[in-house]
Amino acid sequence: MDKNKSTDRIETEVVLKAARSRVWCAISHAEEFGDWFGVTLKGKTFTAGQTVRGQISHAGYEHLVWEVVIERMVPEELLSFRWHPYAIDTAVDYSQEPATLVAFELTAVEEGTLLRVVESGFDNIPAERRQEAFRMNSSGWEAQMKNIEKYVAAAVAS
Repeated sequence: MDKNKSTDRIETEVVLKAARSRVWCAISHAEEFGDWFGVTLKGKTFTAGQTVRGQISHAGYEHLVWEVVIERMVPEELLSFRWHPYAIDTAVDYSQEPATLVAFELTAVEEGTLLRVVESGFDNIPAERRQEAFRMNSSGWEAQMKNIEKYVAAAVAS
């Protein structure tokens, strides 16, 4: 199956002009992750098995709390977490819904680091919100790839 036609997963990647160790810090250190992702995570840490919450700082979404459960951390290779995609209606309890799995995979390449993000599990999201969650997260991950690209470029330049 053409990976771009899947309804269950979003896949995107970007080559970052930075060492894998630098990119790993940007995704695995909660405060740095929050800086480029748009979530206030001051004083927070990412640890496998732990839930992490922070206030979203992206304009128009500041009333929302970002919440993930860190699943796996393999230094300089993989960070994954589970969350409820596009859970923006504060009147809805999303806790009983299946979560999607977001995996950040790092690979050293000649130009720096290939960062691949795969979010899977959309086919398990309730039908009434599946398509919108998929569409919004697809465009969201495109924006986040630009955000981390700018973030690590600024860090490398300084």
